[in-house]
Amino acid sequence: MVMPKFLRIGLHQSNVSGYTSKAWCVRRVGSMIFLKWGAVEVDGAGKGRKVYWSRTPQEKTVRCGSAERAQDYAKSAIARRRSHRYEPLSGSITNRPRSAASSPELKQALATILIVDIVGSTAKAAKLGDARWTKVMGHYYAAVRKELKSSRGKEVTTTGDGVLATFKAPAAGINCATAIQRAVRTLGLEIRVGLHAGEYTISGGEMVGLAFHIGTRVAAKARAGEVLVSSAVKDLMKTPSTIRFRDHGSHQLKGVPERWRLYRVEG
Repeated sequence: MVMPKFLRIGLHQSNVSGYTSKAWCVRRVGSMIFLKWGAVEVDGAGKGRKVYWSRTPQEKTVRCGSAERAQDYAKSAIARRRSHRYEPLSGSITNRPRSAASSPELKQALATILIVDIVGSTAKAAKLGDARWTKVMGHYYAAVRKELKSSRGKEVTTTGDGVLATFKAPAAGINCATAIQRAVRTLGLEIRVGLHAGEYTISGGEMVGLAFHIGTRVAAKARAGEVLVSSAVKDLMKTPSTIRFRDHGSHQLKGVPERWRLYRVEG
């Protein structure tokens, strides 16, 4: 039996290539439901689009007791995904072929990590309606990616209405954050931004590490219109610099050891 597949788009990206997203699959066999979901990478556009699992997908089996209940379960599950901006996906989702030269060994890298998040997105979406909100989000992602490209940032993933990216230099990440702020204000959006610098591990093409979690927690401490950085980012800044900071105090970041001093980017 063919497994129906759905790709989370958040906006219409049928003519866009080279982004990360999520995929979800469901298959019914008699009274049983087989689910599979996970992060994916999208290459190409239109009929030439190819979707690869970024990492091993999660799987789950649901025993519904009867074929009728299983059918209702599948219909309900599909309806929920469609309401969360998933679109039907034709073709297969495969594991990205490994290069013969690729090494299975872990690789470590140091980067400045940027997390962008829209403030009040749920209320904004409800006010504008699905059609207008989808259009606004299309402009939002286009603006973010334009600034990332200008600043030589690397998009890692999208998280709902947020974006996670990395930079080789902290100043580039900060300048990109303020540029994104200015760009999205023309769309009537306010964002909060957090930046942290640290090591992460690349394993099988996946980026993992505590640094990403710290960056997310820093962003959560920011208010609308604020760009907050951790002390690790500030310490890496070359002096003199045109970027000015204001001490934002010492904070306990949820789930992160020790307290961290944060700084607000001024100007």
